Amino acid sequence: MSEQNENIVEDVKTPAAEEATATVAPAPKTTPTEDFDWDAYEKGDNLIEDRTALTQQYDATLNTVKEKEVVDGTVISMNKREVVVNIGFKSDGIIPLNEFRYNPDLKVGDIVEVYIENQEDKKGQLLLSHKQARTSRSWDRVNAALENDETIKGFVKCRTKGGMIVDVFGIEAFLPGSQIDVKPIRDYDVFVGKTMEFKVVKINHEFKNVVVSHKALIEAELEQQKKEIISKLEKGQVLEGTVKNITNYGVFIDLGGVDGLIHITDLSWGRVAHPEEVVQLDQKLNVVIIDFDNEKKRIALGLKQLTPHPWDALDTNLKVGDKVNGKVVVVADYGAFVEVLPGVEGLIHVSEMSWSQHLRSAQDFLKVGDEVEAVILTLDRDERKMSLGIKQLKQDPWENIETKYAVGSKHTARVRNFTNFGVFVEIEEGVDGLIHISDLSWTRKIKHPSEFTQIGANLEVVVLEIDKDNRRLSLGHKQLEENPWDVFETIFTVDSIHEGTIVEVLDKGAVIALPYGVEGFATPKHLVKEDGTQAKLDEKLQFKVIEFNKDAKRIILSHSRIHEDEQKAASGISTEKKENSPKRAKKVEETITNQSYEKTTLGDIQSLADLKDQLSEAEKTEAHQKAAAAEAKAKRAAKKDKDAEAAAE
Repeated sequence: MSEQNENIVEDVKTPAAEEATATVAPAPKTTPTEDFDWDAYEKGDNLIEDRTALTQQYDATLNTVKEKEVVDGTVISMNKREVVVNIGFKSDGIIPLNEFRYNPDLKVGDIVEVYIENQEDKKGQLLLSHKQARTSRSWDRVNAALENDETIKGFVKCRTKGGMIVDVFGIEAFLPGSQIDVKPIRDYDVFVGKTMEFKVVKINHEFKNVVVSHKALIEAELEQQKKEIISKLEKGQVLEGTVKNITNYGVFIDLGGVDGLIHITDLSWGRVAHPEEVVQLDQKLNVVIIDFDNEKKRIALGLKQLTPHPWDALDTNLKVGDKVNGKVVVVADYGAFVEVLPGVEGLIHVSEMSWSQHLRSAQDFLKVGDEVEAVILTLDRDERKMSLGIKQLKQDPWENIETKYAVGSKHTARVRNFTNFGVFVEIEEGVDGLIHISDLSWTRKIKHPSEFTQIGANLEVVVLEIDKDNRRLSLGHKQLEENPWDVFETIFTVDSIHEGTIVEVLDKGAVIALPYGVEGFATPKHLVKEDGTQAKLDEKLQFKVIEFNKDAKRIILSHSRIHEDEQKAASGISTEKKENSPKRAKKVEETITNQSYEKTTLGDIQSLADLKDQLSEAEKTEAHQKAAAAEAKAKRAAKKDKDAEAAAE
């Protein structure tokens, strides 16, 4: 027995104890008895036998109880702290009132179960416990309640994660938040300390867990109400309801025992990002029934259907070609939706945002919330669709392309993309052009445009051709300068001799760097020096031009031809060789055509222009050079003759 009960027993003067004492063992009234044998009393005759008989007679009026068992008792008295219970024993038990807090309706005369902890403590008090009695029988009662689908009472002790803790027969059961009521509960604390009715819905015997539900008690009644309400529903019927719950996809409305859903698209004719923009919790409003399902008990409701469609209010004079103002409400990769009026939207496709032909996203032009002006491209009032365009607010740059970008005109363009065959550039928005790789440089043999420029760079161009139907321009960059090969034709004439440096050695010959940034090619047999050795990389030698092709931008050179011609001149043999024949020249050309090599950059193009202006002087100088060369050849031949004579002697 608890210490509290012991204190109660010791306090004999407590109101409950006094009341119990007065009720159970009232003091007998003593009256004088004339027939009492006082002499026998004084002698002590037959007193023991009479006392024993009286004790047995008294014990027969009492119940036989055993400790550690559960019995039923009657509440005979109670106050704010204690409850006095009579179990038919020689004394009554006192139980703290807080053990009955689950039953606020407890009153005198109620039958309660108690657990006998001790028949008599050292002070003669009967020790009882109602809580222990409930606990000892709780699992039997809980299982019986589940099997028989009984309704039981429980005391909500506290709130916990996901629900409440309920005292049921002394067992702590779990009440999930979803099982408190048929409607969502926003404040669990209002249920703490209340006694409610429940049904046992689940028992886990292994872990001694019990789950109860209050919602199950009212669902049966609500189910009947739903059937009655749904049976009276009609499509198009307008009802009043209360906002019960708000989700991302819609609003649940309580129609008085049955719920309906307003999908987010049926809240307003305009676009709604979240239902909270239109309604609030517990708000009362009128809704219209769009559809319902008798079997699944689903009801589809609408709110916007109670107002006229905005398209019906659209200006009847509005037509294709007119300008309208609106706000961007949605942006996707393929376009943007513009709200012209609340509930009236038009689509601006990404292709109608710019005259440019480049594939781009609508996010590059517009963002949500932008105020824009657009032109109506299509208008279908029956289908309630409208397409808009903003590029139409600007003039199409291709309408007067021949005037603005005439053939031969020079412009600055921005490099947008590379291909293996050229560079795509944009002169202005919507005006694109292609520079073929062969039109990038006069002198360089470019394998890929990335060797010449980079994306995003500005490049000077010349318009070569206009294709208005396909909205394309053929452009050139090298055409900004005069063709240096016109100058080279007068400098690198056949049989002219120039100093060159071997910059690259290949299997089929070598690339020779000539003056003015020009490169030539020599086959291996034309790289043999006078002493019979082969010319090496980076070696600087004299080379004779044996072929010049301006159209193919090709110069064929020979070093060995110089000393061979000198020897033949000295021996009187003509320098006219088979190699100059058309057949030999064709063979050399094929050799060079099959050979891939990269030419260096043409140096200062302006120097070539200056050189062209001085061609007449260069020709005179060349004549003097040729005379000097002939004189030198004669001297070398004479020296060789003397050496030959000396050797013969």
